[in-house]
Amino acid sequence: MNAITSPAPVTEAVAVAPERRAGRANLRQLIELRWLAVGGQLATVVVVHHGLGIQLPWAEMLSLLGILAAFNLFSHWRAQLSQPVSQIELCVGLLVDVGVLTGQLYLAGGSDNPFIYLYLLQVAVASVLLRPVYLLAVICCAVSGFVLLMQWHRPLLLDPSSPTTLSPNYLGGVLLCFLLNVGLVSVFIVRINRNLRQRDAELAALRQRAAEEVHIVRMGLLASGAAHELGTPLATLSVILGDWAHMAPFAAEPELREEIEEMQRQIMRCKAIVTGILMSAGEMRGEAPGLTHLGAFVERLAADWRRSHPQVELALHANGLPALEIISDTALQQVIGNLLDNAAEAAPGLPLVLQAQCPDEDTLELAVLDRGPGFSDEMLAHFGEPYQSSKGQPGRGMGLFLSVNVARTLGGRLQAANRADGGAAVALTLPLASLLPRQSRPDAQHR
Repeated sequence: MNAITSPAPVTEAVAVAPERRAGRANLRQLIELRWLAVGGQLATVVVVHHGLGIQLPWAEMLSLLGILAAFNLFSHWRAQLSQPVSQIELCVGLLVDVGVLTGQLYLAGGSDNPFIYLYLLQVAVASVLLRPVYLLAVICCAVSGFVLLMQWHRPLLLDPSSPTTLSPNYLGGVLLCFLLNVGLVSVFIVRINRNLRQRDAELAALRQRAAEEVHIVRMGLLASGAAHELGTPLATLSVILGDWAHMAPFAAEPELREEIEEMQRQIMRCKAIVTGILMSAGEMRGEAPGLTHLGAFVERLAADWRRSHPQVELALHANGLPALEIISDTALQQVIGNLLDNAAEAAPGLPLVLQAQCPDEDTLELAVLDRGPGFSDEMLAHFGEPYQSSKGQPGRGMGLFLSVNVARTLGGRLQAANRADGGAAVALTLPLASLLPRQSRPDAQHR
């Protein structure tokens, strides 16, 4: 037992939260990209200055490359620390890249330099890595650098006798093109990232739902097997108690006879529960399911629960229900019974309310209201998840988990909330079409 409960050592990849791992991985990507920028700029300066014979202030440009390399070494040291990498740190790193690029372009022709569109790379990287507020800071710095370089820069001396000059119209077109590229790149990359995150969230939800359904199937098989196994001993106990009831020593003692009768009633209840489990598993269901009217179905739900819980007061509010013929769904009966059981345990000795209404002609809402302490914030956040119980007992909480999945199977949802005047409310909302006989469903009428 100690080996199970004691915390085992885990690797950093497991212990660190996914967001922290992502921040550190993004910082490493920036470090690699920055080393490529240092190498590329160094090669460009050497080739242009010595290979093409174009005069460049190579000393100043190499000094800027030294600053960028030193900053990258600092970033590499930072990546080795255990502290999480924040968005601000990533933003500062990109702003340093933009600043060094601006300095290099200032020394090499400003907006006349064809490498000015490397600003777009910084904007694209920021669009992928940063949240919108930090992305805006990088965009503002890139656009500001572009505009400033149009006015202030050292001319690029392609011909030593005459510095190059571009017309204002050309420069205006270049600026407009740059602004369009920045806007489109940032907007569409942000949207693509949002779509990818939404897709990942939906896939995670589908995987969770599939795991829950597998868990439910296993529980159903276990319950069905247990019901089969319990049938024989319950029948044996019933026969033995029947024999005891006719024996003279027991028949002559009223108290013993009453206890035997009570035991017989409890065995009959156990047999009814076992039969219900088998019916829910589909092993004793007839060819045609039972049909009833919506109002009668709700009234029978309340009556059956009152009969098994005579010590609890249950009020039924079911006015205005349409006169519809529906299927008497056993799973739905068990869901409502489970919700009433939970409410009775949460508010012992206090009255409960079962409220049935149709907010519109296509929807049925069944709500259980109690005057207990209500749900905690943690319970509401994890409502319907397996093994999440307010009773503080291990293995509990499966009733709500199964109820949520039954509601989902019927096309509805189960929601919980705390009432303003005290207590809790758990509402089951279903489409009425899921309870109608097949020949009465709207989709069947159009076939």
